[in-house]
Amino acid sequence: MARRKDKLSLGAFLLFTGHHVAAWRSKDASDSQTLQDFVQFARLAEDAKFDAVFLADQVGVKIDRLNAASRKAHTGVYPFEPLTLLSALSAVTSRIGLVATVSTSYNEPFNVARQFASLDRLSGGRAGWNLVTSTDASAALNFNHDGLIPHADRYARAEEFADVVNGLWDSWEEGAFLRDRADGRYFDPAKLHVLDHRGRHFKVRGPLNIPPAPQGRPVYVQAGSSEDGRAFAARFAEAIFTAHQTLASAQEFYADIKRQARALDRNPDHVKILPGISPFIGSTQAEADRLQEEFNDLIQPEYSLVQLRQMLGLDLSGFDLDGPFPRHLIETDGARGVASRFKLVVDIVDREKPTIRQLIQRLAGARGHWVIAGPPEKIADNIQTWFENGAADGFNVMPPWLPGGFDLFAEHVVPILRKRGLFREEYSGKTLREHYGLERPASLYSHQVQAIA
Repeated sequence: MARRKDKLSLGAFLLFTGHHVAAWRSKDASDSQTLQDFVQFARLAEDAKFDAVFLADQVGVKIDRLNAASRKAHTGVYPFEPLTLLSALSAVTSRIGLVATVSTSYNEPFNVARQFASLDRLSGGRAGWNLVTSTDASAALNFNHDGLIPHADRYARAEEFADVVNGLWDSWEEGAFLRDRADGRYFDPAKLHVLDHRGRHFKVRGPLNIPPAPQGRPVYVQAGSSEDGRAFAARFAEAIFTAHQTLASAQEFYADIKRQARALDRNPDHVKILPGISPFIGSTQAEADRLQEEFNDLIQPEYSLVQLRQMLGLDLSGFDLDGPFPRHLIETDGARGVASRFKLVVDIVDREKPTIRQLIQRLAGARGHWVIAGPPEKIADNIQTWFENGAADGFNVMPPWLPGGFDLFAEHVVPILRKRGLFREEYSGKTLREHYGLERPASLYSHQVQAIA
C-alpha cells in the first residue's frame, strides 16, 4: 500500500450511552447523564491524542404518543445542549478539539456566529461547527413551521447562513482592539467591517460583538452526502463526517469531494474526509462477533422498524422479520430518493439481499455508518486500507457503547496505528486547525486591505 506523509485524523463521536440502538439496555453502558460522565469521555479521548470530540444534536423528539415502539429509545432526548456542554468541557481539557452540531434550519446566523466565536475563545482555538440542515419533521414543529422545509430550500438557506456567519466572524481584524489608555482609543475603526447583509433568507447588519476568534474562524464540519450536500461541503467544509458501508463507496465519495473542492480553487488537502466507524473489538474474531450478537439480541424490533420507516418511508410492521426484504415496495421518486441515508440503505438491500431482521441489525450499530467486528489488528488493517487507498483522511470513531467501547479502541487499536506510523504520539499544535493541518482562513476583507496598501 502507498504510504501517506500526513497522519490519520481521529474524532470521538460521543453519544451518551453509545451508538448501538440498544446500548442503553446493556449493563456495561453508562447512563451518561451527568457532566462528569462527559468529562471522563473527553479526557479519555484527549489522553489518546484524538483530534476532536464530536457531539450530535436534535431539536425535536421523535415520539408518537400512539406508538409504543417509539418509546423504546431516547428518540432525540439528549442530556445537554451541545454548545453548553462543550463550553464546560473546554475548562477541563486543553488540546482536544470541540465540535458541536448546530442546524442552519432553525437558528439565526448572528446567534450561531456569536456562540461558536465564544467557544473558540473559551477553548483557546479548539471549536468546530458541524453545520447541518435539519431533516426531522418533529423539529420543524418547534420552530414556527407546519412541516419539514423542502430539501433544496434547506440547502439554499444553509449556504446563505454560512456566508453570513463567515462575514460576521471577519467583523474585526487582528489588532482592531487597541485598548490604548493613554490616547483613549478602545478600537481602530479602520479594522472594523460592518457586514450589512441583505439576502433572500436573512438581513443581518453586524458587526459581531465579540473579538476575533483564536483560529480566525472555527473549523467548518459538515455531514451531508446528498448531491446538494456534496456541493455544499466542497464549498464550505473543512472536515466532512460521512457514512459508507464499502471501500468502493467511500472512494467514490472521497474522489468526488476532492474534485469539486479543486474546481472551486480550494486545496483538497484542506477538506478532510472522515467516515464514521463503529467497532466491536474482541481478542479474537469469535469474541468480537459474540459481543456484537449480545448487543443485537437487545434490539427491540418494533422500534427498529420505526427507524426504518423514517429512513425509507416504508411500514414493515406486518411483515415476517425473517422473510426477504420487500425491495419492490421502496419508492425512489420524490425528495426522499435524493437523501444520502436513504440511498445507503437501498444499496445495502440491493447488495446483500438481507432479511428484514438482518437489515435492522445492520443499521442498529450506528444508523448506517460502518460497523466492523474483529480483533484490534483487523480494525487497524481496515482503517489503514481506507486511509491509504483514497477513501478517508481519518475516521469519526463511534463506540457501540460507552465508556467500554471507546476504552477498547484507545487501548488496543490506537497503539497499533501508532506503531505503523499512522497516528500521532503527541499533539504538535494547540488548535483544532493545527490538528487537522488546516491553514488559518484569509479574511473576506483581506483583498480590501491589500488594495489600500
